[in-house]
Amino acid sequence: MKTITTRRTFLQQSSTLVAAIGLTPALPLRLEPAVRRSAMGVAGSSYAIRWRSGASNKIPGFENALQMLTHCESIGAGGVQIGSGNWSRDFTGKVRDFREKKGLYLEGSISLPQSDEDIDRFTTEAKNSLEAGAVVLRTACLGGRRYEDFETGQAFEEFKQDSIKSIERAIPILEQYRLKLAIENHKDWRVPDLLALLEYFDNEWVGVNLDTGNNISFLEDPMNVVESLAPYSFTTHIKDMGIRDYEDGFLLSEVPLGSGELDLKKIVDICRKYNPDIKFNLEMITRNPLKVPIYSDKYWATFQELSASQMMGALKWVRDHQSESALPSVEGLSDEEKLAYEEQNIIDSFNFAIDELKLIN
Repeated sequence: MKTITTRRTFLQQSSTLVAAIGLTPALPLRLEPAVRRSAMGVAGSSYAIRWRSGASNKIPGFENALQMLTHCESIGAGGVQIGSGNWSRDFTGKVRDFREKKGLYLEGSISLPQSDEDIDRFTTEAKNSLEAGAVVLRTACLGGRRYEDFETGQAFEEFKQDSIKSIERAIPILEQYRLKLAIENHKDWRVPDLLALLEYFDNEWVGVNLDTGNNISFLEDPMNVVESLAPYSFTTHIKDMGIRDYEDGFLLSEVPLGSGELDLKKIVDICRKYNPDIKFNLEMITRNPLKVPIYSDKYWATFQELSASQMMGALKWVRDHQSESALPSVEGLSDEEKLAYEEQNIIDSFNFAIDELKLIN
């Protein structure tokens, strides 16, 4: 695979494309909450639609973390993973009091300090999370996606160096407050990248927020991702994934737990093997499927180190795990329908987590 052109040809010849794909959700929706308390929690991003929502008579939008925590408790969640930006001392106390009263866990979600001037903001948010009951802070080095954000390998290398500097700024605060920083594999780090980053720091307060589906977009076998990163994981984003071909590559989508292509029971067992107390935070983002354009030149700009044999094996996994049913989509839905569809996907996932994964408190 000496050039992008031959890589593209190789990939196109190795996969059968689906000509037409339906992307409409199954209706009607059944908003029936789980009736038992689950050990699984909810990542704030699972409610991406509700956080952006305006007025709704049936499903009002969230205005703050306490509203989300209260709602998640009402549907049987064991806790939440959420940011603490702009929390006052009084609000932090209210979150802590509700969490303790209901027996819920809380993990923080925080952005890394991008400069020395940003350290105070990071410190404040870390303290807020700690005072509310968190011992783990989830973070991501990249907000977007590697194959969309970087035009060249050099640009990605610069991102890596910037990420190292940001983590270095965070470590003294982590050590001072005894907080664990869990770096997510957030469509930025392939497994070798993230393992190298952990080895570079070799710090007890720096580990992984293991996302069970993101690295499919890098043509990495998700079970290998779990087996490789679980020993270093402080927490998780548990999700199931649906995959369908499209003309420039494949579509990738979070789907309700149990309806996708991942062996979730095995994933849970592996994570608990290395960390019996690890939290499983549902990340079920209801949206249109993401396009992973593996037949485009730009996709490969930061993956020049991959060999043909690596690509062949990885692409085989994608080909062998095509979803039979349509992927979740919000195309054509009203705002009210989007909110209801998001809620149903989350509730369906909790019912599966309780009934099949036995994630029960």
